[in-house]
Amino acid sequence: MKVCLTGGIASGKSLLSHYLNELGVKTIDADDIVHTIIPKEERERLRKIVFTNPDARKELESRIHPLVRQKILDFLTQNSPSFPIPRSPFPIPPIAIIPLLFEVQWEKDYDIIICVLSSREKQIERMTALRGYSRAEAEARLAAQMDPAIKAAKSDYVILNDSTDEDLKAEAIKLVEYLVSRSKA
Repeated sequence: MKVCLTGGIASGKSLLSHYLNELGVKTIDADDIVHTIIPKEERERLRKIVFTNPDARKELESRIHPLVRQKILDFLTQNSPSFPIPRSPFPIPPIAIIPLLFEVQWEKDYDIIICVLSSREKQIERMTALRGYSRAEAEARLAAQMDPAIKAAKSDYVILNDSTDEDLKAEAIKLVEYLVSRSKA
């Protein structure tokens, strides 16, 4: 069973992934792979270009996405499922975190798609407070992505993350229980 986690920018994918890791679930993040391919200084330069020039973004993505996809599929194939819940006889498969899953049309690679969803205002709040973006920069990044409601509608499991970190941690536990139930089927 191949599982993917997606969602918009600043929706809480990384924090959810952290909580899943604490529970023993193995994850791989497409953004982390990109960071190993493109040096930080280059990413900063490209970020300014790709969010204002759709053609430049498409060109960059055509070179980067095949590498990212292959690394993710290799990871999922090479990592056996883990047993995050004590006394559970059902393992949890590793999870790929792919923010642009639907935009790059990789959804057919996965059996279960999980979407982390946050309100637009919460995403803007996180981007300005945690990442130092101006409101205009945050809105530009949101405008460049697929509507989160569409991602949620295309997903098998949706987590609303507009509350506290503790609430998200509780959602991670519920997600693992859901995946265990799917493993039984």
